[in-house]
Amino acid sequence: MNGQPETYAMLRARAVGRLLRMHLESHVGHVGGNLSALDALLCLHHQVMGPDDRFVLSKGHAAGALYVTLWTTGVLDDAQLHTFHRDGTRLAGHPMAGWIPAIPVSTGSLGHGLSLAVGMAMARRLQGRPGAIYCLTSDGEWQEGAMWEALILARHQRVNHLTVLVDVNGLQGFGTTDEVASLADLAPRMTGFGVGVVTVDGHDPEAIRQAVVRQDRDPDGPRVVLLRTIKGKGVSRFENRLESHYLPLSPEDYAQALAVVGEEP
Repeated sequence: MNGQPETYAMLRARAVGRLLRMHLESHVGHVGGNLSALDALLCLHHQVMGPDDRFVLSKGHAAGALYVTLWTTGVLDDAQLHTFHRDGTRLAGHPMAGWIPAIPVSTGSLGHGLSLAVGMAMARRLQGRPGAIYCLTSDGEWQEGAMWEALILARHQRVNHLTVLVDVNGLQGFGTTDEVASLADLAPRMTGFGVGVVTVDGHDPEAIRQAVVRQDRDPDGPRVVLLRTIKGKGVSRFENRLESHYLPLSPEDYAQALAVVGEEP
């Protein structure tokens, strides 16, 4: 970087390039949901979270974005990323807990990460420990009853050091969220439970940061940040397409995406 400080655009380009190379080498899919979540992960880990805070990736199939984010912070190295999704790896297709503090719980069985995050936040309060809990969920996960039970519990128990982020990219495994369960407009449903909700551009790091660190936090419960995102952001063949949920990258997709972000192969 020629001695110049790294801007967010440079950080994101570096992360996108490494994420795509990791998925290309491993021949695995779920690229779309990784790219829609990446900005939130980078913002949280570089601009928001402190040493006492913890992050839960409820949408566990975006594990690649988490691993690359931890790579940008120096928690993981390049050699570890080369083991992604391979036999004997610690970088499984869904996060595997127990080997680094940055991955406190195993997730990937969708609809359960928020329950774990609520439990972690309540435990910290009971133990008098500092730090906040941040949990990133998918929009499709909110078709699960356990998600609403966890939200109700967090509101009832006034868990105000919990922030829930929702990657609202509008697509899931079998179609759009509207087609699968007609549950696209989450904000009024959540506010109906008395939970504070704010909606922002999920690819604008400053908007995300401001929504998460706002000082007018409700003392009686968690905050929910709805992130309006694009599934497959930056890969033209995958943007807002169901294929990005499952299909792996082709070499042509990879080259095109790197050209967009200005990274070298």
